[in-house]
Amino acid sequence: MSCTGTPTPEMIKEGDLEKRSDSFLQLWKRRRCVLGPDGLHLYPDWKKKGKCKVLGFDSVAKLECVERKGDRVYFTLVTVGGREIDFRCPELSGWNAEITLALVGFQNRKAVQALRERKEHQAARDCGHRLRSWGP
Repeated sequence: MSCTGTPTPEMIKEGDLEKRSDSFLQLWKRRRCVLGPDGLHLYPDWKKKGKCKVLGFDSVAKLECVERKGDRVYFTLVTVGGREIDFRCPELSGWNAEITLALVGFQNRKAVQALRERKEHQAARDCGHRLRSWGP
């Protein structure tokens, strides 16, 4: 998904992350990132101009494989479809923790929403059942 010309999402964190490319050489490329409550926006440069890619939390299953090497932290976002996207950042930047907290918050909001919808559906069904039993 891309976001050309869209406003900056509600920001939890902004800064640079390095993402490993999908190419044969798997080079690390620096991306300007904005973490919002619904996902991670990856921009090609610090000016946030041009196309950005959105990694929405609705398509992310988990953050895993956090590893520290030297002064960097390496971590992997795993999508619902099983795709793994590798990132790295300076150890003290806290990106992996912030993304984990935002992902858990998103998943909790979705679970609460699903529970409310089930309860509303059940209440409507119960009400309809009572109306039918009182009918002529």
